[in-house]
Amino acid sequence: MIVRFVLWNLADSQTTIGELRRYVRDEAVDAFADVQGLRFKAWISDEITERWGAVYLWESAEAAEQELPSRARELIGRDPDIGETFDLEASVEGRFEIWELSRLGLAFET
Repeated sequence: MIVRFVLWNLADSQTTIGELRRYVRDEAVDAFADVQGLRFKAWISDEITERWGAVYLWESAEAAEQELPSRARELIGRDPDIGETFDLEASVEGRFEIWELSRLGLAFET
């Protein structure tokens, strides 16, 4: 399993977290739901520091290398400031009450 982490600083970008949140809700979540070998993707943000990014969990290195249905680079106008790939050492699911993990987060709050 492979973990990929990407992060942008939006301070010098014309794109806002609000615009990226709409993009995720209206387009990206559905597109990534069909990506082969993607076990998990979480989009992350920090409005105070104007940062936006994602964490991916892939079944294999080959899956992690495929072209993705993302327009984030296009919307932000450049590659991420940080893009790192790691081997997964271990994983665990703790106790939880919310069974469905898809379509949670600020982008889906009304």
